Amino acid sequence: MSQFNDPAEAAYSVQDYGSSPAIEGVELIALRRFNDDGGSMTELARLAAGQHEGVAGFEARQMNYSVLDPQAIKAFHLHRRQTDVWFVPPSDKIMLVLADVRSGSASEGVVQRLILGDGNSRLVRIPPGVAHGCRNLRPSTPGSIIYFVDVQFSVGEECDEGRLPWDHFGTELWEVERA
Repeated sequence: MSQFNDPAEAAYSVQDYGSSPAIEGVELIALRRFNDDGGSMTELARLAAGQHEGVAGFEARQMNYSVLDPQAIKAFHLHRRQTDVWFVPPSDKIMLVLADVRSGSASEGVVQRLILGDGNSRLVRIPPGVAHGCRNLRPSTPGSIIYFVDVQFSVGEECDEGRLPWDHFGTELWEVERA
């Protein structure tokens, strides 16, 4: 067994490869990506009367496309009624930060970070009461999010698009972990 010098021994640690605590109701749904010599295609949804076949109990009422500038942070969105279902194209790399602020939830207070895109094709279901924000991790290219919601956007008293400050859960969670 190799011995380290004193400074290296004092700084030595083992990275935690375990999974982070899960937030109740957050769901990751793997998607099939079809590749051929000319490119690829990913099926995001099969809809029957607005019902998304891959996300049980979810009725799509609106579909949106959002673009984040390089390194941009957009946070935190919060809904009382709306469920979001997000997709980030495999060519992009977006850090999604989720925080359960539902009073009495089994996972109340849990904060979770997920990397979306980055070669993967999957959906993320974000239930009402789970604050969510994102950061484009690409240094020089925009990042894209395609998302379905089950409550149509409106302004005024019907608006379900709430906000929390970007640093509400701390600034460090937006930083790229360096190991």
